[in-house]
Amino acid sequence: MKTGIIIPCYNEENRLNVTAFKDFIAKENNYHLCFVNDGSKDNTIDVLKQIQKTNSNKVSIVDVKENSGKAAAVRSGAKYLYTQKKMDYIGFMDADLSTDFNNFGNLVHRLHTDKKLGFVFGSRAKEASSEIKKDGVRALISKLINVLIVFIIGLSIADTQCGAKVFKANLVPLLFGRKFYTKWLFDVEMFIRMKRYFGKQKTMQMILEQPLHRWVHMEDSKLGWRDSIEIPFRLLSIWMNYNIFNFGMEFQPEAIANPSGVLITGF
Repeated sequence: MKTGIIIPCYNEENRLNVTAFKDFIAKENNYHLCFVNDGSKDNTIDVLKQIQKTNSNKVSIVDVKENSGKAAAVRSGAKYLYTQKKMDYIGFMDADLSTDFNNFGNLVHRLHTDKKLGFVFGSRAKEASSEIKKDGVRALISKLINVLIVFIIGLSIADTQCGAKVFKANLVPLLFGRKFYTKWLFDVEMFIRMKRYFGKQKTMQMILEQPLHRWVHMEDSKLGWRDSIEIPFRLLSIWMNYNIFNFGMEFQPEAIANPSGVLITGF
């Protein structure tokens, strides 16, 4: 099995753990890392090229020239990996490795061994380990936001926003064929798209929320307090776009074309 991991990067020059990435690349042969440089204004691209030199067959770089947000960055990576036709599974994780490679590997293993599943994602809330480290205020805000999210998507999920997710490659046209309405809350849209296409019952059979053994909140988050305050309004926008503006329209996955406007190296 081959798994492509998308790592969206925006101004990560000083946060990327180069040694950890190089060690993973040298050790693992069933993974391909796809870094997406989302219009960084620092020297992130140079650091990524340094990592790529470890083994260019295991690392790709999608260099987006203009910053567009995490949703667009992950979408660019997913579209690129899907067109390579070499991946059984595709997923994404945060550049700061708040979820480490061991935990991500557990998600992949579960997806691979349980054939009825199509989508496995980490959870910092469900049966959370004592090793899950979150800022107290952020944890409270996360809980409040999740109440809104569960209402909007209509699925019982404890943590939609964990940055570690993996899915079967054949789901990419459904999950990423259309642009997302938001820059950061695209995870919510992914679950809505699955529910609209497969129905609630089948979607719940296809997805699995797996508790993480370790997750550490890293400082210098790209999301500030202003973003947190705006989240309820962004969620309302998502609900309106999928339930009012698209009312009565059957959601269909769209064909995936090669991403435009990006410089891709690797493979």
